Amino acid sequence: MFVGVCQVEIFLPESDSLKAKRFVLSSVKTKIQNKFNVSIAEVDQNDLWQRSTLGLALVTNERKFVDQAFTKILQFLETDGRLEVLEHRLEIY
Repeated sequence: MFVGVCQVEIFLPESDSLKAKRFVLSSVKTKIQNKFNVSIAEVDQNDLWQRSTLGLALVTNERKFVDQAFTKILQFLETDGRLEVLEHRLEIY
């Protein structure tokens, strides 16, 4: 069994309120959950308008699948024009 945990720090340049931030994050989280079947939540910077840290987790039986899934998720995030990926950290157990 392999557990992948990824922390992604993002910047939302056009967000001008917490409501606008929540709208974008809700959409992004739902799309990622549906497309990649991972758990995702906002884990830090909850009260900032333009920044957020997302935590993602995936459990699988192949390490290769963890690497592939998080590579695709990061590509998905980087192509979303509403946000910028500032930093990410991936750990596999």
